[in-house]
Amino acid sequence: MGKKNWIEFDNQETKSEETSNVDTFNKRSKINISKQKKGKKGKTITLIRGLGTEDEILLKDLLKKIKVFCGTGGTLIDSNIQLQGDMVLKSIEFLRKEGFQNL
Repeated sequence: MGKKNWIEFDNQETKSEETSNVDTFNKRSKINISKQKKGKKGKTITLIRGLGTEDEILLKDLLKKIKVFCGTGGTLIDSNIQLQGDMVLKSIEFLRKEGFQNL
């Protein structure tokens, strides 16, 4: 079977340039992790503040990773990550593995 209208090209060079230009987290900024009772019927949430970036794409990527690690739901509100339940210890463990220092 022939490859009709198929063009092969190497995209690795442009990907490395794009990743070098992307803003990263300030991993030395002070991160505040707290537990609060909030929302419907006083459910407990874990609030992570001060991640050192305002870039929504980076925050959403970190949110997705931490939700998978903790096995819980969560959301991103005003550059703060909110996780469902008491996930303070798990989130500290995850952020240390990611290289964040001031927890």
